[in-house]
Amino acid sequence: MRSPAPFPALAAALLVAGGAFSATVKTLDREVFVRDANYDESKIAPYTLEDPLRFVDGRAVTKENWPERRREILGIFAREMYGAEPPPPAAVVTELVDEKVTVAGYAIRRQYRMWFTADKSGPCVNWIVWIPRYAKKPVPVISFLNYRGNHELVPDEDIPVMTAWVRNGMGKVTAHRAAEETRGAQQDPNSATVFPIGTILARGYAVMSACYCEVSPDPTMNAPDAAIFPQETFAYTGVFTLWGPRDPKRTDNITAIGAWGWALSRGLDLAERIPEIDARRSVVTGCSRLGKSALMAAARDERFAVCVPNQTGGGGVPLAKRDYGENISTENRMFTHWYCTAYAKYAEDPAKTLTFDQHLFLACVAPRALLVQGFGSKWFDPMGEYLSVRAASPVWEMLCGEGLPAGDFPAEFDTSAIGARLGYVRRAEAHGISAYDWLWMMDFADRVFKVKQVKDRQ
Repeated sequence: MRSPAPFPALAAALLVAGGAFSATVKTLDREVFVRDANYDESKIAPYTLEDPLRFVDGRAVTKENWPERRREILGIFAREMYGAEPPPPAAVVTELVDEKVTVAGYAIRRQYRMWFTADKSGPCVNWIVWIPRYAKKPVPVISFLNYRGNHELVPDEDIPVMTAWVRNGMGKVTAHRAAEETRGAQQDPNSATVFPIGTILARGYAVMSACYCEVSPDPTMNAPDAAIFPQETFAYTGVFTLWGPRDPKRTDNITAIGAWGWALSRGLDLAERIPEIDARRSVVTGCSRLGKSALMAAARDERFAVCVPNQTGGGGVPLAKRDYGENISTENRMFTHWYCTAYAKYAEDPAKTLTFDQHLFLACVAPRALLVQGFGSKWFDPMGEYLSVRAASPVWEMLCGEGLPAGDFPAEFDTSAIGARLGYVRRAEAHGISAYDWLWMMDFADRVFKVKQVKDRQ
């Protein structure tokens, strides 16, 4: 997969020059440093990773004070990268929209509408939930945000086409509106992303989803307002109105990634209210930017038992100090609404200036379970993913007695680096959640929940 050029107008120049490009460029609201991606391991500058088991002031971390260290790390990322954590909602009000037996009789499908004020004013999000029909006791649940609307998950005409803002250029989407033509698109076995609903149900999992655009619209870097995207309310979307206007003087305003993670926590609020679901056995997942969002949700919300971020790319799992593939400069140019403005100051020389890295954020999931899933794209830096998981492993080793299994960087489809509560796996082929990813995810969660059930009975 080719990385995007820093600016569309510069693409031809970069191809002719054949070398690295860097510049400080004025965007609509600020100056940002941008440069081409590095794909040469020999050009990675020396860097040092912060010890997750040592406080900023040098104190050693123990099992007893790990919660304090976790809060310290989350505070660093809130100030310097992902923005402040959104506050809890004033209320979580859910309304059952419809219910029916579906998936050839094997599931109960429900649609819920969720508001965040007691009077049901302001933005709302539409959740869809499938529950195994023949389960004899409450079941675990997998939750994720989808890209273009719940109607794309299965070919069910009772699921309305989403009316929220959607990015153009995705399938049949034009004029920022979802399309009837893409109904059930994720049941196509040739799609890069599939949703194997029958297999998920047969494995004993409930599953729930909502569209991320109902939480925050997500413009491309070419949108006229991308650099100063105001996160205003659209139809059925825009939770930013719950938190008041952004303060232009602050460098840690709430970001889109923070909002998407917040929404996944609200989905877990709903799961806790559904009697057929055991919300203590919850899995949160997502692909690419929504993999970042799943990681955000699990890092900040300790109710999530298992986190499986899929192919997050830079700004998610890979080490930023490696400066390989997607980097801080491209992240701040292409996705200004994903990160707070404080993050941009690290773009030029992260190996020297960055005072934290992604392994610390991964560690905030511990001692809960984390399985990182990658694929063979240099832009996504799978080696950087693996090294990040390896660097976070000492926290699981301290808290759980074991972390990432010993060994070298695993080959594609090699599952030897998947441990009991921490793992890494990667595959070939396209960017998206494939059948392999779903099976690895459920195998991992099965082991985690089986161990937990045994301990609960002791």
